[in-house]
Amino acid sequence: MDSTHHSNLTAAEEHAAGIEHEHPTWATYWKVAVILTIITACEVWVYYIPAFVGSRAFVPTLLAMSALKFAIVVLFYMHLRYDNRLFKVLFTGPLIVAIITLIALMFLFGHMHLGHVGA
Repeated sequence: MDSTHHSNLTAAEEHAAGIEHEHPTWATYWKVAVILTIITACEVWVYYIPAFVGSRAFVPTLLAMSALKFAIVVLFYMHLRYDNRLFKVLFTGPLIVAIITLIALMFLFGHMHLGHVGA
């Protein structure tokens, strides 16, 4: 069977046909763990900078780093990167809606501003 017919098969049919999918190696998991550790260290470091904690960029910065860690965990440890395209769409669609809602609420409650208006 050639690769053009793989997308039309169900997971059970692919398994029965002996079709192999790309899977992460130990080296990939090790690199991902190092990246997650570095991002976590940056989050903790940012928390201990008093001037930054008092700034308006503090909450969005921590949220961005958390979102990045979330995406990395989902892509690699939950294998979404290697799954069927349908699962990616079903997961990322609601995630995008949640992110847009969170950003809108942050603007609404004054945690983010487009610019300073007035003197």
